[in-house]
Amino acid sequence: MANNELSNGSLKGYAQLLQSKQISSLELTQAFLQRIKQYNPCINAYIALDEDKTLAQARAADARIAAGSAAPLTGIPIAQKDIFCAEGWPTTCGSKMLANFVAPYDAHVISQFNAAGAVNLGKTNMDEFAMGSSNETSYFGGVKNPWSYDRVPGGSSGGSAAAVAARLCAAATGTDTGGSIRQPASLCGFTGLKPTYGVVSRFGMIAFASSLDQAGPMAKSAEDCALMMNVMAGFDERDSTSLDRAKEDYCRDLAKPLAGLKIGLPKEFFAEGLSAEVGQVIENAIAEYKKLGAEIVNISLPNTGLSIPVYYVLAPAEASSNLSRYDGVRYGHRAAEYTDLMDMYCKSRAEGFGAEVKRRILIGTYVLSAGYYDAYYLKAQQIRRLIAQDFVEAFKQCDVIMGPAAPSTAFKAGEKVDDPVAMYLQDIYTISTNLAGLPGMSVPAGFAPSQDGPALPVGLQIIGNYFDEARMLNVAHQYQQVTDWHTLAPNLPEGKA
Repeated sequence: MANNELSNGSLKGYAQLLQSKQISSLELTQAFLQRIKQYNPCINAYIALDEDKTLAQARAADARIAAGSAAPLTGIPIAQKDIFCAEGWPTTCGSKMLANFVAPYDAHVISQFNAAGAVNLGKTNMDEFAMGSSNETSYFGGVKNPWSYDRVPGGSSGGSAAAVAARLCAAATGTDTGGSIRQPASLCGFTGLKPTYGVVSRFGMIAFASSLDQAGPMAKSAEDCALMMNVMAGFDERDSTSLDRAKEDYCRDLAKPLAGLKIGLPKEFFAEGLSAEVGQVIENAIAEYKKLGAEIVNISLPNTGLSIPVYYVLAPAEASSNLSRYDGVRYGHRAAEYTDLMDMYCKSRAEGFGAEVKRRILIGTYVLSAGYYDAYYLKAQQIRRLIAQDFVEAFKQCDVIMGPAAPSTAFKAGEKVDDPVAMYLQDIYTISTNLAGLPGMSVPAGFAPSQDGPALPVGLQIIGNYFDEARMLNVAHQYQQVTDWHTLAPNLPEGKA
């Protein structure tokens, strides 16, 4: 089987090849490592690779398969976002502050994949401490969108996004604090899912905003995401926000027909700010759902417009607290020269953090200060409750909510770096689900033309009620049975961009 053909397979297809001994995990892993060597210098999706560790896991997986004790993902190469601690691996969070940190233990998500027999291909690039919407804030350099190297892949999970889109892994993990799985999934043309808050443990996942952060799968299709959720989800007593729920089979409803499904279309998602070309792709996707027997319901989420200001009060407030631990004493970057303890703190943090992280720490510290707590932080928490209530009312009228995942296709690198507000508005359609703790996903729905470049991917966002991931995956899977957008891969140019 040709290398390119092999890299475009599904998780289920890889499992069948491995079980039938048509290919070994070692061969499959080597095929992906070869693609990484060929294309990663151009794309910068991976920032940590360890071929010896990776191949050792592949050999162990082959032994497990030979012994007849394989699980569905045994032997399949997965990329891990560099926000997850993995024992013996650099875990940098895309920051100079942690550039030399090697994790002494595994995050829960990593240990779950290890237990399943999956192979860790490497750690993927990301916006520094997950703060960004374009993967341009990484200390290790920006990531390029595989569909057009002059465009961003989205963020903060841009490295994982580019790796999935460029077929440099079978699937990848990401985290979503305000859209950091769904927005890059839309911009890079693959399927990404943010679960209900608390369904996937945050233990060993370096914190940005603890009440918003959630790990999730990034893969080619809804079926692949379902298989990954079967591994990732589950109670973890080490995480105080992990929900003690029975294990689910997220593949159980994939084949259910959609006749009678009620799809809610929020008018706020189709208002000013949405690119006309992106809007047309979303309308075409909705038309496909009508053919599948779904019913369309017009709904309203009246507080959607407040989600950006609420998020950029609450998330920086939590970040300022979480990042206070990086002081150059216990771990993290320490300045080479300083006069006293306070000078060491100041210089270490000034050198270790990038501009966007500093901006959010300053905002967070400001809104938590004694004179402004009630005016900003408390008020934002009250509006957060109103945003969640909007969804409660909406789900009385529909089963799932649909709309765009991002207001435009991938923009050019550097285009929004000097305009933080324009960058923040990239998450206008995704942030509200994080504030409410709801599950959401982005599914490839087509391509929209760009004025000065190629047609680029567009993602359809599907939002479900709490713990309704299986239904969302069913809705996405049925759409992917009648469309082929999720099977399309970019033609990668040779050489360094």
